[in-house]
Amino acid sequence: MPPILVVGSVAYDTVKTPFGQATEALGGSATYFSVSAGFFTRVFLVAAVGQDFSEKDWQFLETRNIDLQGLEKVEGKTFRWVGEYGYDLNDAHTIDTQLNVLAEFRPKLSETHQNLEYIFLGNLDPRIQREVLAQVHKPRLVACDTMNYWISGHFNSLVETLRQVDILIINDAEARQLTRESNLIRAARKIHGWGPQTVVVKRGEYGALMFQQGCQGRISVFGTPAYPLEDIYDPTGAGDTFAGGFMGYLSGIGRSDWVSLRQAVVFGSVMASFNVERFSLDRLKNLTFTEIELRYKEFKEMTRIDDVVEWQPMSRL
Repeated sequence: MPPILVVGSVAYDTVKTPFGQATEALGGSATYFSVSAGFFTRVFLVAAVGQDFSEKDWQFLETRNIDLQGLEKVEGKTFRWVGEYGYDLNDAHTIDTQLNVLAEFRPKLSETHQNLEYIFLGNLDPRIQREVLAQVHKPRLVACDTMNYWISGHFNSLVETLRQVDILIINDAEARQLTRESNLIRAARKIHGWGPQTVVVKRGEYGALMFQQGCQGRISVFGTPAYPLEDIYDPTGAGDTFAGGFMGYLSGIGRSDWVSLRQAVVFGSVMASFNVERFSLDRLKNLTFTEIELRYKEFKEMTRIDDVVEWQPMSRL
């Protein structure tokens, strides 16, 4: 079971939704990714936190199949994010962002990290993402995430990073912004031209689409709906949790063929569906792998289409 390396942010989030709020809750892209991926494989986390980072939170991460030798505790405060959601839970309104120690974060990989084959580059400056890749010896599969800030302000640098990436995981609004294409198939085709052979587009409550570049310009497409939930409390970290389930599964089985990628999309969707059921990481803290397997089976049944039997089409007029 090959382990996976994730480089990203560990943060404290203050979040308000129409259904409640959480103050100074453990969050960050690398945190959600790591806890999610830890259900499938060993995770090596590289990030920076401040001296104010809670010992309780450190101990929690250690219990989740996460190696913390790359989690630096440095002078200063941990990254903070304050956000609010309306009834449209697909749209987060950022109220305050304090980079703190993340502003000076420059990942230095240990020899163990440098030899890992499965790499996930969390939402960071594209230049820092490339600095990480420059330290890895022989990556087998590299995936990355990004956001509108890097797309609008660091476009050329981001495209340079994408040339070294196998899989881009991005939401639909970011895919359109990145490519200036309204159609997601055309957006995927343009991203394929920059490097990534696989593009996974997260669509929030509408599910996910995966596009893979094939022979002679053909694109293979796979889609899955979001799991229907009656109670959704907090979408914060859902995309990172999706990425953790997706990459964690691929790393755990050591394969990335088309069948495995399709299964990974479903596992990513499963993990994201659990994440939004509570604030912060509260649902993932109590999640069992049996629950994950059962929901995966529910996804299979929900999307199964049987062959047509004994059907005679009407003759053409």
